[in-house]
Amino acid sequence: MIRSMTGFGRCEIQRGEKKFTVEIKGVNHRYLDANIRMPKKLYFFETAIRTYLKRYVQRGKVDIFISYEDLSQGQMSLKYNEALAAEYLDYFRQMEEKFNLENDVRISSLSRYPEVFTMEEQDVDEDEMWNGLKEALDGACVQFVKARETEGEKLRDDLTGKLDAMKALVEKIEERSPQILSEYRANLEEKVRELVADTQIEESRIAAEVVIFADKICTDEELVRLKSHIDHMRATLLTGEGIGRKLDFIAQEMNREANTILSKANDLTVSNYGIDLKTEIEKVREQIQNIE
Repeated sequence: MIRSMTGFGRCEIQRGEKKFTVEIKGVNHRYLDANIRMPKKLYFFETAIRTYLKRYVQRGKVDIFISYEDLSQGQMSLKYNEALAAEYLDYFRQMEEKFNLENDVRISSLSRYPEVFTMEEQDVDEDEMWNGLKEALDGACVQFVKARETEGEKLRDDLTGKLDAMKALVEKIEERSPQILSEYRANLEEKVRELVADTQIEESRIAAEVVIFADKICTDEELVRLKSHIDHMRATLLTGEGIGRKLDFIAQEMNREANTILSKANDLTVSNYGIDLKTEIEKVREQIQNIE
């Protein structure tokens, strides 16, 4: 299914006392560019998150916001550094002897010295943490992809309509080509009659001039290739995901053929059709930039 590169997904998972929230949003980008914002406690999982994201996303600038809450009461524990406390007391005794001062250190004051008591986070089960995070990540990715597919369907409908308009313009140019030659022949004959008194005109000379003119303005090959590109793009839109780059290449070829047709145009009507054709192709190219 065709996908846009624009989308949003969110999922919140609570496993026991741990709650994970993942939000994902994406916009257009030539390659996959993932930016992850999360608590320091989850930094260990960054590589795994990037690898997991590639299951769902091929292109686009993707911002991932992850939050984590531990709702348990025992997430922090008090640690007593007995060796450090003993070292403090040893220095106090040395100071007492050296300076002949009273050693008035009490337990309450000793406990306030740096690092005697510290608060530490309890060890966490990495597998348990990853399972919860992965569940939230998976839920957000599924929503994200669904939003991209919904937008992708709209893009496909829009592009199909533009391809129909392009094909109609190609058919108009094809219909106009024989008329250009007929008008050129008639104008040429009239000019010759004005230049010569003899009304007898050599048909072979007129025919030769018409052939030369027809060769200069002939766009049959360009029109055939352009129609082929239109059909190719239409078929590609039905093939599935990951087609953005391919569509862009096809659009470039379309534009090349349209430029050649416009450069050969020696008729105001065909020139106008050619300009309209290039306008539609440019609209198609703009929309393709949104497709993954």
